[in-house]
Amino acid sequence: MMRVDYPFHFSSLGLTASTTEEDHIRDLIEQVLFTSPGERANRPTFGSGLLQMVFDPNSGAMAAAAQLSVQGALQQWLGDIIQVESVRVESVESELHVAVQYVIRKSQDRKVTEFSRGV
Repeated sequence: MMRVDYPFHFSSLGLTASTTEEDHIRDLIEQVLFTSPGERANRPTFGSGLLQMVFDPNSGAMAAAAQLSVQGALQQWLGDIIQVESVRVESVESELHVAVQYVIRKSQDRKVTEFSRGV
């Protein structure tokens, strides 16, 4: 089964670029993390709200709230394909660092994926 690569682009052959299942799952996690609720018209609750939290005061409470929000969003939207084991969220100046440890349900492979995003 072909998996469309994210962000959408064309391959060197001029076709829709595809990716492996493992990379596709990573792309799905990235979409959940960095999409704000209300951003998608037909799925108004999709996303984690993580990007808005960057502007909150940096504290232990903010980090805990961000981790719970991200973990809940991943379980809600991707719970049928991954089992989230842990989430680590850090805000450093104007950058957001997120590490997600998960198990791919189909293959039982354990993965750790890290994301960084400037705001």
